[in-house]
Amino acid sequence: MSFSMTGYGQSALPFGGYKITFEVKSVNNRYCEVVLRMPREWTGYEDMLRRLVQAHIRRGRVDVIINRELTDGAADAHALDRNMVKSYLDAAEALVREYGFKGELTLRDILAMPGVMDAKEEASPAPADSSGELAGLLEKGLHLSLEALLEMRSREGAYLTADLTRRLDRLEELHTGISALAPLVVEEYREKLRQRLSLLNDGSFPWDEHKFGMEVAIFADRCNIDEELTRLYSHFGQCRALLLGSEPVGRKLDFLIQEMNRETNTIGSKCNHLAVVNLTLDMKAELEKIREQAANLE
Repeated sequence: MSFSMTGYGQSALPFGGYKITFEVKSVNNRYCEVVLRMPREWTGYEDMLRRLVQAHIRRGRVDVIINRELTDGAADAHALDRNMVKSYLDAAEALVREYGFKGELTLRDILAMPGVMDAKEEASPAPADSSGELAGLLEKGLHLSLEALLEMRSREGAYLTADLTRRLDRLEELHTGISALAPLVVEEYREKLRQRLSLLNDGSFPWDEHKFGMEVAIFADRCNIDEELTRLYSHFGQCRALLLGSEPVGRKLDFLIQEMNRETNTIGSKCNHLAVVNLTLDMKAELEKIREQAANLE
C-alpha cells in the first residue's frame, strides 16, 4: 500500500515526576528530513531518535517535538525570573531618561513580558538518566507517536491510491477512444485529399493513382501513433503496479507521469485530427491532476 507524506501522531509517558510528551508531524519533502526539538539536556539521544524515524519513514520532512512537564503536584506552576524583571525596569528607565517617553509600567505589563514568568518545567532540570531508563522511554514514546503517524499516513495514502486508480481508469478510457480514432485519420485524409484533387483537376493533367497512393502512405507513416499508444498503455500498467506495491512510489510515479505527458504531446502533434487532439487535451488535464496527487505520496 502507498503512504501519504503528511500525518500527525502524539503520545505521552511518565518519567521521574515528569510527563514526557511526544509530537510527530510530517509534510511533503523530496527526501527524508528529520528535525528534532527537545530539552538541551537530551540532545545526546538525537542520533538514536533520528535513526528510529528513518527506519519507518522514507520520504517527507518529519518534525519531532519532545517536551517535559512536572507532574509532582508542586504548588507553583511558574517561577518568577527576578533578573528578567530588573532588566525590563532598567530598560524602561533608560528610555524615559534618554528619550523622554512618558508612561508607567503596570504589574500586568511586566507579567506579560516574555521570560518574566518561566514555566516550572523550564526552571527545573530534566530528570536524570542514571540507569539508562530515559533512553528506552524516549524510544518507546517516539515509537508510539510514529505508529499513530503511520496510521494517518496509511489512511491518507489509501485515499490517494483510490483517487489515482480512478484517474488511471479515465486515462485508459481516453486511450481507447484515441485508439479507435487512429485508423480513421488516414481514411478521412484520403477522402479529403481525393475531393480536393478532383476539384482542382480541370482536365489539364492526368490522374495518377500511384502518386496519390504514395502521398497517402507518407501521411499515414507521419501520423502513425501506434508506438505512443503502446507505451502509454504500458505506463498505465506500471503505475497500477506501483500503487499496489509496498515500496515508496512518489519519485517513480513522477517519472512515469513525465513519460506519459511526453507520449501524449507526441500523439497530439503527430495526429492532426480534431477529435484526437481533444482527447489528448483531456488526457493532459487528467495527467496534471495525477501529478498533483502523486506529489503527496511517499
